[in-house]
Amino acid sequence: MREPPTSSSSSVFHLAIPVRDLDEAVEFYVGKLGCHLARRYHDRITLDFFGDQVVCHLSGVESLDASPALYPRHFGVTFRSIEDFDRVLFLAVQRDVEFFAPVSPRFKDAVEEHLTFVLRDPSNNLIEFKHYRDPRMMY
Repeated sequence: MREPPTSSSSSVFHLAIPVRDLDEAVEFYVGKLGCHLARRYHDRITLDFFGDQVVCHLSGVESLDASPALYPRHFGVTFRSIEDFDRVLFLAVQRDVEFFAPVSPRFKDAVEEHLTFVLRDPSNNLIEFKHYRDPRMMY
């Protein structure tokens, strides 16, 4: 049996999400969160989302979650440094991004304790940002 591939700095995670409007998605992800727009087509945009690839596909309202819940579907970033976590939190507050859940600790006083906050994009996709007190708990 072959071993699974190990993570490497040259690997990039890819995620595709539905959006209702591409201009709105660019404004949110690039204008508010500071992501980089890699490519734009008539039906999708490709973003450098904190080092990984997120593709926003123009979708009909039937593909969008009208009443999103954090579980079971969300995506996000787990930051290795608290400074990076704090930078994105600062941007979200300064740029008046809608919070789905404010910053708070999870699993308080446990080894897996981490800070988290969740943003909602204009198409109701939920994005969680976290930082673990103990970096060994990231996985």
